Amino acid sequence: MERRPQPISRDAMAYVLAGGRGSRLMELTDRRAKPAVYFGGKTRIIDFALSNALNSGIRRIGVATQYKAHSLIRHLQRGWNFLRPERNESFDVLPASQRVSETQWYAGTADAVFQNIDIIESYGPKYMVILAGDHIYKMDYEVMLQAHVDTRADVTVGCLEVPRMEATGFGVMHVDDKDRIVAFVEKPADPPAIPGDPDHALASMGIYVFETAFLMNLLREDADNAQSSRDFGKDLIPYIVKHGKAYAHRFARSCVRSSFETVPYWRDVGTVDAYWEANIDLTDVVPELDLYDRDWPIWTYAEIKPPAKFVHDEDGRRGSAVSSLVAGDCIISGASLRRSLLFTGVRAHSYSSLDHAVVLPDCTISRGAKLKKVVIDRGVVIPEGLVVGEDPKLDAKRFRRTDKGICLITQTMIDRLGA
Repeated sequence: MERRPQPISRDAMAYVLAGGRGSRLMELTDRRAKPAVYFGGKTRIIDFALSNALNSGIRRIGVATQYKAHSLIRHLQRGWNFLRPERNESFDVLPASQRVSETQWYAGTADAVFQNIDIIESYGPKYMVILAGDHIYKMDYEVMLQAHVDTRADVTVGCLEVPRMEATGFGVMHVDDKDRIVAFVEKPADPPAIPGDPDHALASMGIYVFETAFLMNLLREDADNAQSSRDFGKDLIPYIVKHGKAYAHRFARSCVRSSFETVPYWRDVGTVDAYWEANIDLTDVVPELDLYDRDWPIWTYAEIKPPAKFVHDEDGRRGSAVSSLVAGDCIISGASLRRSLLFTGVRAHSYSSLDHAVVLPDCTISRGAKLKKVVIDRGVVIPEGLVVGEDPKLDAKRFRRTDKGICLITQTMIDRLGA
C-alpha cells in the first residue's frame, strides 16, 4: 500500500450519507439513527467513516442526516468541531432541510448530495468521496483516490470480496479482468463471480469516488429525470456502467491493518445479532479489529470522566472482569464480568454477573442480576435479581429475543415487567 508524495486527498471532500433508519436494529434505533448507535466501548458507528477520512488526509467533510438525527448531530457537534476554516478545513452537518423544495426531504442517497450542491461547489473540491456512515472498517481513501485517477474512471466503487452466494443481499459488480465494471446487479439470485475466482463476488460497500464536476452534472441530469429514484446504487452507478467508465476498487488494497490484524475487517452491524457479535468479538485476546492501533486512531467525542473502578474482594462479591472491555466512569462493585463490553458510566452492583453482555452508557445493573447474551440500551436500570439468558421462552415474552438467542433490553421493556 504505497502512497504518492503529493496526496490527492487534500483536493477531496468526503460526503457521509448518515440518514439511514437502521430498522433491523429494532429498539436501538427508536431514538437515534443507525450511524449514531454506540460501538466498541466509547465510539459511535459513524466515527469509523469520519476517522478514515481524517486519517486519509481529507480535511473537508460533510455529513447528510435525516432520520431521528438529534443524537447524531449532537455527537458531531461535540466530537468533530475541531476542523478549522482558516486552515482550509470544513465540517458541515447537512440535515434534510427542504432547501431545494419546501415539500421534499432527501428522496434517496443521490438526492442527499444534490440538495447540497451549492455548499459543495462553494468549497471547490476536485474529487468527491461518497461514504456510507453505518459500517465498521478502517480504510485509506487516498489509495482509492489514486486508483481513480490512474484508471481515469468516471466512478470508482469500493468493493468487498465475499463468498459468491453470500452476495445475494448486496449490489454486485460484474467486472472484467482489469476490474472495469461491465454490469451492476442489485441483490442478484445468482451473483456474477470475480474473473479467475469462481467462488467469490465483488459486493458494493457504498463507497464511491467521482470528480466533482462530473458528479454535479450527473446529479443535475438525474434530478430532471422523473423516472429516477434519486439513488446512487439504483440509478447513477448503473447509468455510468452503461454509458461511461466505472471501475471496482477492492477493499483489500486500501484496508488499514495493524500488525495484529490478519484479514481485512469490514462489518455491517445492521442487525441485533451482528451488532452484539461485533462488539463481543472485541473481547478476544487478539480481535480481528484492532482499536488500539495508534497509527490509525478512531476519533470520537472524548468525555472527561474518571477511570473505571473495581471494588470488593469476597467470595461471591468480587469486583472482577475477565476478557472484557470496561470504559471510564464504570464502577464494578462486587460484580463479575466475563467476555463483556461496558460503555461509559455503567454501575454494576454486588452479586450481579454479566456474561457476553454489551451494556450501553449510564446503565445500572442492580444487586443479584444475572445477564447472559444481552444488549442493554442506554440508561436502563436492571432490577434486583433479574435473570436473563436461562429461560428462552420467558426471555422472548419479556424482551426482544433474536433467533440466535440474544436479548435486547430497553427501559420500556423493564417498565412493563412491573405493570
